[in-house]
Amino acid sequence: MLAGLTKRILGPTAGRRRRRSRILLVLVAVVVVAAGGVAVAAIVPTASDAVADRESSPEPDPVLPVPSIVPYPDTAPKPTEAALTAALAPVVGSADLGAFSGVVADAASGDVLWSSNPDAPRTPASTTKVLTAAAAMLALPQEHRVTTKVVKGTTPGEIVLVAGGDPTLTAQPVGTPGFYPGAARIDDLVEQIAKSGTPVDRIVVDTSAYSGSTMAQGWFAPDVAAGYITPIEPIMLDGGRSIPTEDESPRSAEPALDTGRALARGLGIDPARVAIGSAGEGADQVASVQSAPLRDRLGQMLGRSDNVLAEAIGREIAIETNAEASFTGAIDSIGQTLFTAGYDLSGTELHDTSGLSVDNLIPARLLDEIMTSAAGSGKSELRPMLDYLPIAGATGTLSDRYASADRIGAGWIRAKTGTLSTASALAGFVVDVDGRTLTFALMSNDRPPEISRPALDAVASTLRMCGCR
Repeated sequence: MLAGLTKRILGPTAGRRRRRSRILLVLVAVVVVAAGGVAVAAIVPTASDAVADRESSPEPDPVLPVPSIVPYPDTAPKPTEAALTAALAPVVGSADLGAFSGVVADAASGDVLWSSNPDAPRTPASTTKVLTAAAAMLALPQEHRVTTKVVKGTTPGEIVLVAGGDPTLTAQPVGTPGFYPGAARIDDLVEQIAKSGTPVDRIVVDTSAYSGSTMAQGWFAPDVAAGYITPIEPIMLDGGRSIPTEDESPRSAEPALDTGRALARGLGIDPARVAIGSAGEGADQVASVQSAPLRDRLGQMLGRSDNVLAEAIGREIAIETNAEASFTGAIDSIGQTLFTAGYDLSGTELHDTSGLSVDNLIPARLLDEIMTSAAGSGKSELRPMLDYLPIAGATGTLSDRYASADRIGAGWIRAKTGTLSTASALAGFVVDVDGRTLTFALMSNDRPPEISRPALDAVASTLRMCGCR
């Protein structure tokens, strides 16, 4: 059933003292996800004793906020299918949605409350990363890290940089941020090599951890210079970015060699003395660094919709499941992991694990099933995914949506976005006005994003305001 998955899957209180001062508190409510479900973190003031003589008595202790988690009651009403259908009708009928599919479900019960073409395969764009994240969380521990090593070469003066699949290293100086918080640094490798006393006049970069093509079917070469992707090799600096801290910076055409050259410069070696090769079996280790834990990298991948991270994490899953660390191996491993977990992969066709491929297909049903598993009681391993999703009007790829004209969903909708030239998608969850958590997957094809995204946002905003009892 799983054969050919590549084509069919599947602070402190200091301050100026003043007499007759009054402390004003602003009460804030924030939607969070607690172990038992969606909750509200409320800032609640504590009371200070009254002071009889404010002119002569000492300044009272300041009033401090005391956050507490207050879950929504289990009695929050569930929308009815008829009322939800009626509320959605005006927005889901918009011609701006083009070829449209959607599913809305109740997170607590898992019941589908509304759907339109739920099984139709659509181009998912970056909502593909929902599948990659889910498989990673099911197959790998959240503390999983990727190791990059330096070992002695086969000839005197040679060292080998052994790539392990970490695209997040940075050559930025210590104290200067790279693109990925918590990433390993070239400077750390340089320091360890220097302390080891190992003589170095040549560097080999071993990229054998990965195999197969470095570019996927459905990718376009100009996307490298445009800053969306780079050839997928098992070691990079800042995801292959030419400008380390710029998201859509032009990318390198040879990221592994660039990493070796950065190490050479750090060691005072001519970068021309860097080449691709392999480490000898049992070579002595000279230095090593580790990536940030998987949980941090998944948050970066989903929040920023990072294509390179998604491809690296897909191969991380493949390596863990003893598959080939290639596009084919990553896709098959993700498919097998999700199939084993009970997901129906019918109609799913993947050619990458990031969603950049225009040839990918996923039905809305599968995206919503994963979201419902995370938001409800289906699979506790997936619960952290909800915290990784961008927040409407605030963070990540949703920071500029719901930020001006349509503010209804701001702060209440959390979703993974997907955008290609003629495809847009949203998959996530929203708390409606009655306090009920609804999951959704909304997919639009055959329309440019400037047309389809506002229409998708309107659908999600309707779910927030519905109150469809």
